[in-house]
Amino acid sequence: MKFQDDTLERFDAVGAAPLPADAKTGRVLNEGASIWFADCGTGPAVVLLHGGLGNAGNWGYQVAALVEAGYRAILVDSRGHGRSTRDGEPYSYDLMGRDVLAVMDALSIGKAAVIGWSDGACTGLILGHHHPDRIAGVFFFACNMDPTGTLPFEMTPPIERCFSRHKQDYAALSPTPERFDEFVEAVGLMQRTQPNYTEKDLSSIDVPVTIAQSEGDEFIKRDHAEYLARSIPGARFVMLAGVSHFAPVQRPDVFNEAVLAFLGSLPAWE
Repeated sequence: MKFQDDTLERFDAVGAAPLPADAKTGRVLNEGASIWFADCGTGPAVVLLHGGLGNAGNWGYQVAALVEAGYRAILVDSRGHGRSTRDGEPYSYDLMGRDVLAVMDALSIGKAAVIGWSDGACTGLILGHHHPDRIAGVFFFACNMDPTGTLPFEMTPPIERCFSRHKQDYAALSPTPERFDEFVEAVGLMQRTQPNYTEKDLSSIDVPVTIAQSEGDEFIKRDHAEYLARSIPGARFVMLAGVSHFAPVQRPDVFNEAVLAFLGSLPAWE
């Protein structure tokens, strides 16, 4: 039987799988923040961007699959998340995108594919829009690109467990563990007010994009995901069955299969 954690009870208790013991880690200073990253494997670079309130460790079930398939997995703690610091600037997806470019520069990575989950998907797509020379393609999972794309919020046990995991990780990893409530409010402000892409903005994106939507996503409307796929030239729409907003940790095999199919569809990059 393949691994499943649909209720997120395991994720709440112990998190995702640990990152490889031989992962190379480091930091880069960018625009007032110290950005933590991990570098695993060799081959074409794939940058994994986690969701809001999370950290790079949330990708633990994806790294081994990517490395085994011949990719170099680059994981980034977004500014103010995980081990990364932040300054007094408000959170923005554009700013976090510039942090990703700084990591790529520090690692001498000219071009990378991006796998983005929730807030990380927004960051990745904005990167692809503004820096198509640096981004080989974007796997956009579980996010909106304007405020109309979200469902009314309803707390569920899996959401509570995910929040619990994020709170535990923040206490263990953050250089400011006492500021969790402030962190949540600052990230929430960004999420409530950004991004604000128009159909015209979407139509000018010129990198390969797959829009992935979970069958049971608690936050994002299916018709919004389908609209994104229609509006971005050449974009593909993929529905992930039997999972929700937390697919990478609920059923990693389902998520990883879609990611590897996307990466395999891209023109070669280095």
